[in-house]
This record gives sequence, structure tokens and C-alpha cells, in this order.
Amino acid sequence: QVGLVESGGGVVEAGGSLRLSCAVSGNVFRFNTLGWYRQAPGKQREWVATITEGITGGTTNYVDSVKGRFTISRENTKMVTLQMNSLKPEETGVYYCHAPDRFLSIDYWGQGTQVTVSS
Repeated sequence: QVGLVESGGGVVEAGGSLRLSCAVSGNVFRFNTLGWYRQAPGKQREWVATITEGITGGTTNYVDSVKGRFTISRENTKMVTLQMNSLKPEETGVYYCHAPDRFLSIDYWGQGTQVTVSS
């Protein structure tokens, strides 16, 4: 059974940093792509970053608004992190870990971790 558990959220001042972690359990080899989404209060969930494992290593992609400030990494087969620097108040929200099953049309989500950036 697959499980995703996020941690590392909290309250930080604008310009500060947080590092989110997502622990993946179960048959992790079903996930060559892992990612992060976020949902601000009253808004739809939006994609933030993904990392896809390949023969030459991991390929990362980011939403334009976080490029140069956020870094997604896959520490091992069971852990993906999101280093967030220079955080902005508008980035307050719940951050979710996402794992699409590469063999089945199933998306797995964590329960989310709250990030609050004060101005």
C-alpha cells in the first residue's frame, strides 16, 4: 500500500526558508516522477515542481514563479524534498506531495503540510 507523508511546514517570515520532505512508502519503484503542489486559501491547487528519474539522473521542472528560489530533490527512492528560499506571503498555503503511478492511472497524494509566510 502506498503512503505519502509530508513534513517540514511551519511559519516563516517573508524572505525566509523552509525545507519540506515527503516520505514515500510502499512499492516506490512505481514512481519515477514525484512532485509538489500547493493550495492557497480560496484557490485551486497548483503545480509547483516535479522531479523525474531517468538514465542520466533526475530532470526537474518548476512553475515559473518559483524558479531560482525552490529546489526539488530526490534524496533516495523513498524521499523527496523541496527547499524553498526567499519565500513570499502569497506562497502561504498547504503543500502536497504527489506521486503518479507510472503503470496505472492513479495519483497518490499526501495529507499536506501547512506553510505560512508572514509579511
